[in-house]
Amino acid sequence: MLLEAANISKRFGGVQALSRVSLSVSAGEIVGLIGPNGAGKTTLFAVLSGFERPDAGTVSVDGRACVGLPPYEMCRLGLARTFQLVQPFPDLSVLDNVIVGALHRARSVSDARAEAHRVLGLTRLDAYAGRAAHGLPIGLRKRLELARSVATQPRLLLLDEVMAGLNPIEVAEVAAIVKAIRDTGVAVLVIEHVMAAVMGLSDRIAVLHHGEMIATGTPATITRDARVIDAYLGEIVT
Repeated sequence: MLLEAANISKRFGGVQALSRVSLSVSAGEIVGLIGPNGAGKTTLFAVLSGFERPDAGTVSVDGRACVGLPPYEMCRLGLARTFQLVQPFPDLSVLDNVIVGALHRARSVSDARAEAHRVLGLTRLDAYAGRAAHGLPIGLRKRLELARSVATQPRLLLLDEVMAGLNPIEVAEVAAIVKAIRDTGVAVLVIEHVMAAVMGLSDRIAVLHHGEMIATGTPATITRDARVIDAYLGEIVT
């Protein structure tokens, strides 16, 4: 198993953000993580990526225990993430932003530049390589956030609402990019509220509600689970 989290609990003051949450992701798999706002999805990402230490539970990558490792060490193990609030280096070009990510593994700046160009092609940003990041519309800034993470050459990519706020054409394009990234051998764990997109992308779906994992399964199974319908979907998604 590429990633395995078991019995993760995390409390912030009087709020139990996560309670005994378990989740796994296999190599080459896309897993969707859904649930209402405040369900604990981003907190789980923070624990998995080393930004928060759980109060209890374990996280392992390829069988190696990871709780307590800082984010840069998790990245060295092959786990990268995006953030809901994108923060590119605003005065750098799109290309230079991605080079920064590529320098995580590249042996030289020229190697990082070559990797950045590969990633720009994969994420369909090559036409914007010379533009300053601050001049990009939100859809392209979200894609740049994705590209910087891919440039670190992860084995598992955690995507936090990369389609939020996008129009249907942009959503379809990002979904196609995520599939293309998976086809290069990168597993993906994706938080998303755009149900049509996440259901179409995912091999499996995991559902959080009030910090607890209430269901996991294929998209077809999840959309017919009474607990999920009651807690989040409201109706069967087709």
